[in-house]
Amino acid sequence: MPFLNNKLQIMLNTSSFFHANILSLFPEMFPGPLQYSLAGKALKKNIWSYKAINIKDFGLTKHKKVDDEPYGGGYGLVMRADVLEKAIDYALNTYTNLNTKPYLYYMSPRGNIINQNLIKEIIKQKNIIIICGRFEGIDERVIEKYNVSEISLGNFVLSGGEIAALALLDSCIRLLPGVIANQNTLLEESFNTINEGNVTLLEYPLYTRPAVWCNLKVPEVLLSGDHKKIKEWRLNQSIKITKQRRPHFIIDNTYEYKNSRSTK
Repeated sequence: MPFLNNKLQIMLNTSSFFHANILSLFPEMFPGPLQYSLAGKALKKNIWSYKAINIKDFGLTKHKKVDDEPYGGGYGLVMRADVLEKAIDYALNTYTNLNTKPYLYYMSPRGNIINQNLIKEIIKQKNIIIICGRFEGIDERVIEKYNVSEISLGNFVLSGGEIAALALLDSCIRLLPGVIANQNTLLEESFNTINEGNVTLLEYPLYTRPAVWCNLKVPEVLLSGDHKKIKEWRLNQSIKITKQRRPHFIIDNTYEYKNSRSTK
């Protein structure tokens, strides 16, 4: 049975801005890419923390069995409810000083699609538990008993929930205070909402030096130094790209920026 020492217990409950307990059959996959770049630096600073819990530690018999055949027949195997119960209860018990229970998330292709608004809500929760499924999935009764939220990266299937969990955590970590030095850079990213029209937009095109590359030029407006025109151009480009690629983001398809002008 896993053991949580007092030092780690204190860290989980008091120090980091954001903590995730991750239930997985492959805990060695964590932190994976999150040990590098911004997330890695934030991990060292204890802005966020994690504990990868091996579901096999709660498996049955000497073989640590965690799955079984599905009732009703069919192909594949299903992760057992009694095994997951012990793993989840262990994860919950690591949070001893919280007024409310941590939120539980199950990475599932049938779950609600993750978006930026959901990410912002998750980081407010500060303490979460992520269940990484394998095989055909987990016993439905686990979802019912623990009120687990099923979430998904998109309409496709992965071999397990670990990669999806890493993507979820990366999206959360980069929004935490102290991770990105200049928080203003977050304001003009894709999926942020602008006030005019209450529209969520994709990011505008980005350019840097050289000004001419392979006979392709940077738009003149970006070299003009006219910040008002640059702002309008970027907004118009965001509207154009959003209409093309995410038309459902635009509540009113007749919406146009009130001061928009043709600036190319």
